[in-house]
Amino acid sequence: MKRTYSLVLFLIGMGLTQASVAKLNIFACEPEWASLVQALGGSQVTTTVATTAHQDPHRIEPRPSLIAKVRRADLLVCSGAELEIGWLPMLQRQAGNRKVLPGRVGYFETAQQVERLGIPEKLDRSMGDVHASGNPHVHLDPHRLLKIASALSERLITLDPSNTAHYRSRFDDFTSRWQQAVQQWQRIAEPLKGARVVVHHQDWDYLFDWLQIVKAGSLEPKPGLPTSAGHLAKLRQALKEEPAVAIIYTHYQSPKAANRLSQLTGIVALELPYTVGGGEGVTDLFSLYDETLKRLLKVIP
Repeated sequence: MKRTYSLVLFLIGMGLTQASVAKLNIFACEPEWASLVQALGGSQVTTTVATTAHQDPHRIEPRPSLIAKVRRADLLVCSGAELEIGWLPMLQRQAGNRKVLPGRVGYFETAQQVERLGIPEKLDRSMGDVHASGNPHVHLDPHRLLKIASALSERLITLDPSNTAHYRSRFDDFTSRWQQAVQQWQRIAEPLKGARVVVHHQDWDYLFDWLQIVKAGSLEPKPGLPTSAGHLAKLRQALKEEPAVAIIYTHYQSPKAANRLSQLTGIVALELPYTVGGGEGVTDLFSLYDETLKRLLKVIP
């Protein structure tokens, strides 16, 4: 009888120990959100990410390995605003994990936490690949990102209330470091105010809105459409009249169009990291902003 009682206590103790070390399993759609989750969750979360800085987040293959990861997830953290519309719903259907479906506590859209730019007044196919819910690339505005961090921290607490103190402490630490960094970024980025820059896609609207950079044109004739010789000729003419300081593109976009326009105009083509992992040393959100500003400032006369 004594041995049976001891065995019961041992099994109960093992169960409590396992529960105390259990981690939230987080599936992040993009590297920037994996980085933010890890910063906020620390040792209490295990994070996997669907895409890399080498991949266009609009278009990835819903592989079986990703389905398995969604099946095990406690929380999905994605940009939303239709950015992942071409692949995420398929992953969710195939995974059969009801707790990470839209409307559930295990589904978190970052773009829904902030005011979005570029919400169209009307929609039709002639406009190109326009997002009905607005521009989803919200991680490139540090003020919006901090609001997202606050909402995400609260969601972690909702899912794992026993570790509330841990999540609050990490959010406070992140907030303090982030606010100090934003002050420094705004100071060193002052020369970028009013600079004219040609983009490949609409990835940079939030960064430009924050820093008051002017979009001087786009390599895409319409969002999501490939460039053409005729479109480059029109850009060349426009840039003769109002020059730009750079033609920027991301780590996952082909540099061909940017390089061709650079040849036609003499304006430097510049690759920017866009997300975590998009450049050497870009290992978190802080270094993402550091490197982005460093590269942009090099082209300012």
